[in-house]
Amino acid sequence: MRALILGASGGIGAALVATLEQDGATVIGLSRSVDGLDLTHAPSVERCGDALTGRFDLIFNATGALVIDDHQPEKSFDAVDPDAMAAQFALNATGAALAIRHFAPLLRDRGRAVFASLSARVGSIGDNRLGGWVGYRAAKAAQNQIMRTAAIEWRRRNRDSIFLALHPGTVETPLTAKYADRYPTIPASRSARALLDVIADRTPQDSGGFWDWKGQQVPW
Repeated sequence: MRALILGASGGIGAALVATLEQDGATVIGLSRSVDGLDLTHAPSVERCGDALTGRFDLIFNATGALVIDDHQPEKSFDAVDPDAMAAQFALNATGAALAIRHFAPLLRDRGRAVFASLSARVGSIGDNRLGGWVGYRAAKAAQNQIMRTAAIEWRRRNRDSIFLALHPGTVETPLTAKYADRYPTIPASRSARALLDVIADRTPQDSGGFWDWKGQQVPW
């Protein structure tokens, strides 16, 4: 197993690196703090992609943010701010598309090859019963569409490729600290192991799907 983790310095990203290494995988991790990888800055994504050589069995985009530039999730449409929404899309949607553009070509072109990306259950349109969090919900829903579209394109390149949008659970990270009293949380290490197990169980027929950390398919 040769794996590439984008966002390797974050809570889930670091846990994925550690878990994969424990399993004997060769892991390359990229992050903004160490490598200058910024999914909102296209030249940095291109530079990091061009610097890599060889093929990967797994590429995992573990980047993402709920609060950007101190803009808290909207409780209602009264709080909608165009700049805050643009920032959400730049990282959580367009950023995923740029990651696919510059890193997915490094996947193996024959045999099983997986590109996974952290989505969120709140990005599910069918599961939205509470409202609020307009920008984050919309950006994650857009990412799901991006992953679905990539799955279709890569199937033409490699019929055994698998593209997955994944909900990691409410993980104990700085991103969720303010909301931990409302939702049950799990350690990043448990989420990482669960996500890798979900990936291991998926087949090319599952490519383009949306799954949670328990292995349950999430509605669009």
